[in-house]
Amino acid sequence: MSIIERGSDQATCFFRIQKIILALIIAATVAGGLLSVLAAAFVSFKLLDSMVPRLVSLAAGLLLGVAFLHLLPEAFESNAGAHALSATLLVGVLVFFLLEKASLWRHSHHHEHDGHHHEHGFDAHAAGKSGFLILLGDGIHNFADGILIAAAFMTDVKLGIITTIGIAAHEIPQEIGDFMILLNAGFSRGRALVYNAISSLTAVLGGVLGYFLLGTLSNWMPFVLMLAAASFLYIAIADLMPEMQRSRDTKSNLWQISMVGLGIGIVAISTSLAH
Repeated sequence: MSIIERGSDQATCFFRIQKIILALIIAATVAGGLLSVLAAAFVSFKLLDSMVPRLVSLAAGLLLGVAFLHLLPEAFESNAGAHALSATLLVGVLVFFLLEKASLWRHSHHHEHDGHHHEHGFDAHAAGKSGFLILLGDGIHNFADGILIAAAFMTDVKLGIITTIGIAAHEIPQEIGDFMILLNAGFSRGRALVYNAISSLTAVLGGVLGYFLLGTLSNWMPFVLMLAAASFLYIAIADLMPEMQRSRDTKSNLWQISMVGLGIGIVAISTSLAH
């Protein structure tokens, strides 16, 4: 066999391997995202359905935990400057404030009658403002996860599989919080499931772009994580906690504090296991 023929065979083999890796990345991002959404939906709809209106506190704890224990540490552990990352977080919070202020998500405020009732005193109109904001923030987070999965598969297939499983596992607590927020924002069960599934598919976009542009996207990854953290922090602090502050009796306050702590604890445990 000539050198030219040998080189041609090697090139053909290389491109075949690259196609297989790209297919694995797409399959992993689709499967990982949908599995975490379905698992979270099962818990939210089947096991916690009757308690969803009272579990806004748990959702707040989950979002705070994901932001402070997962997204922010990962971003600050990168080579990006702390000042640039902090500025990105500030800009992200302001952008989400302006989006809400401009009522870009006003069409999400109506309440779909699906047998789900808000507890007495719950402001459905105020809750609706967080519906599409949580989907936007979750989409940014999933996009970053897709880049991580692509990087893992391009390093080693076994590492890619392990990374996909780890990401899917630590996504479940956050997705549960998302479902609680969507249900309290007036979404029907079916609509919440469909929108969350669509949001999870941004991981596929991240995976494909990561495959082709990994070097460039890796430099931007910390800033993507900061934007996702900004969305979760804004929703928890600006939308969920003000509703929780309306409670005045001691029993409700103790319930809220316990649920926030539980949410943070769940994220802390799942994040440590994933790492």
